[in-house]
Amino acid sequence: MPMTARYCSLARQPAPVLPPGLAAERVAALVGGQRMWANATVLHYCFLGGDTDISVVPMPGTGRPRRGSWAGTEEQRDVVRDCFREWRDLGIGLGLEEVRDRSEAELRIGFQPGDGSWSAVGKDALGVGLNDRTMNFGWDLTAPGERATALHQIGHALGMLHEHQSPFAGILWDDEAVYAELAGPPNHWSRERTFHNILRKLDGDEANGPVWDPQSIMEYPFSSGLILEPEHYRSGLRPPGTLSAADKEFALRWYPPTGRPGPLVPFRSVPLGLGPGEQADFRVDPPETREYTVGTFGDSDAVVVVFEERDGVPRYFAGQDDGGTPLNATIRARFVKGRRYVVRVRLYSSWGAGETAVMYW
Repeated sequence: MPMTARYCSLARQPAPVLPPGLAAERVAALVGGQRMWANATVLHYCFLGGDTDISVVPMPGTGRPRRGSWAGTEEQRDVVRDCFREWRDLGIGLGLEEVRDRSEAELRIGFQPGDGSWSAVGKDALGVGLNDRTMNFGWDLTAPGERATALHQIGHALGMLHEHQSPFAGILWDDEAVYAELAGPPNHWSRERTFHNILRKLDGDEANGPVWDPQSIMEYPFSSGLILEPEHYRSGLRPPGTLSAADKEFALRWYPPTGRPGPLVPFRSVPLGLGPGEQADFRVDPPETREYTVGTFGDSDAVVVVFEERDGVPRYFAGQDDGGTPLNATIRARFVKGRRYVVRVRLYSSWGAGETAVMYW
């Protein structure tokens, strides 16, 4: 990534609301895991560019409103497609597929100049309106070195956060120098935006990993005079703009390759045997058409997602996240005989003497 000083700007999100009195281990597991997709999900992305896909944004530096389309050139779209392929070709369990219909897409991409480059983080994309973007590219991705911007935003879509904000980095900033740098062109950021995207430290449980990775695609480049410590980076920090070994490890840790789901039959509970952050998948072939209940049992926090196979592709059907509550996830849904469903259970954490199990009835 070249030293253009164009930076990704994530929107400020409200802190997750968790019940008071939760054990620290439960809180840590929820903070680190709730933004992640259920593994083996097929994430669909589409490029926006219809007649109504426009917005008015204040232009950096002048504040004058500018009306702009979200449509991108085919050359820019090809850069994004190529970067999705690079993440997919790591062998991760997530599917990443382009679709034309926005109603089929979890990730909706625009290319509006002047609106910065940004993305919803992980499952936050599900809270974005169908006619809004979950990702934007605010400058030309075909310029030298700017492919890294697309890799970076897709990293956010997979659940990654900014690496320089890791509490394990040990970075001591010259705060006022950072504020001054970002207040000028081409970013023209407010102090609040600069603090949120650069100076603010993440909670340790939010970080991408337990060790700072200055080579990460999620690391910003910084010019000299902004970092005081570590001393090695006083002259600047220049990540290569490619996926690092730790980036690949993150993706494969949360989204490992998947095998064929085992069977789940009515009225027979199956112990999960999962550790924190792990997932179990089951196939369901309902013996009759009726309303069923899918649920977990045991002292645990988990998310349960049901998919229905359509033309051999699993599509989201229903889901429930019981994280932080005293209850177990329970889904009531109508299954149709002759159709196949897949139940995925991701464990955040468990406690107590018993083991978490899943059943449908």
